[in-house]
Amino acid sequence: MLIKQIMEVYELIDSASANGNEMKRYLENYGAKDVEVKTITSEQGKTDFIRVTIQGTRGKLKGMDAPTIGILGRLGGIGARPEMIGMVSDADGAVIAMAVAAKLLDMQNKGDFLDGDVVLSTHICPDAPTQPHKPVPFMGSPVDMATVNQEEVSGDLDAILSVDTTKGNRVINHRGFAISPTVKEGYILKVSDHLLDIMQYTTGKLPVVFPLSMQDITPYGNDVYHINSILQPATATKAPVVGVAITTEVAVPGCATGASHPFDLEQAARFTLEVAKEFGRGNCGFYDQQEFDLLTKLYGNMHQLQTLGKKA
Repeated sequence: MLIKQIMEVYELIDSASANGNEMKRYLENYGAKDVEVKTITSEQGKTDFIRVTIQGTRGKLKGMDAPTIGILGRLGGIGARPEMIGMVSDADGAVIAMAVAAKLLDMQNKGDFLDGDVVLSTHICPDAPTQPHKPVPFMGSPVDMATVNQEEVSGDLDAILSVDTTKGNRVINHRGFAISPTVKEGYILKVSDHLLDIMQYTTGKLPVVFPLSMQDITPYGNDVYHINSILQPATATKAPVVGVAITTEVAVPGCATGASHPFDLEQAARFTLEVAKEFGRGNCGFYDQQEFDLLTKLYGNMHQLQTLGKKA
């Protein structure tokens, strides 16, 4: 269970003065040894990127071969002050990423270690801007998406879980969380059977998969519709990326307060943790390498979908 860590992180984040250094101290109290905080400022404001690396028993940081998973808490901001008071729905991904980090550290304190290294990152901004979007407004960000990807999608990652609130749409009509098909180098691949299994085991229900369009896996800034930023990491890496979407039955604005549900967050966090366990052991594949090789042989690469495309 991660409900304790979910509530602890929520209490830290639900503050007008929330910042990356407070989160760093929180993780260090659990025993974190490798936490980086970097403040980036723009004309729209500033945000603190935080990145924590947790070593596995057979991970690359120890010169061994267990694969590394990245867990990214994606968001525009944790708050939209002064327009909105309190933590916004958009903050769910940050809460989950940091709660999973705290749980992994707590597990190590109790003698349980994962095989592979785990890299967890997000950013903390209590006063991010909002922006128009249909059917409901989005949260904006004080930094552009290229900067977010540069800070979060870095290092030798073998797979990425991108955790993001995905409530501002009419295509996911489920309260809880849903996962995406695997996205790799411009291809939308089949949904991982291993991830479906883990979702069933952790929720006790049939798995839920949310739809993706080609637009969703292209970079922001090309003037086409995106469901949100959940698959933006896939534009900046060769690693397979799967979105973990926190969802609702109705469209909820990312800038809405009082719209985060702790047990939904805990379920998504528990799923994320179980994936990290199995991935490091080599028991959880995000995609079929042979089939991916065949696709690229038959149809070529789709790297152009990771770019802004051709300009007139």
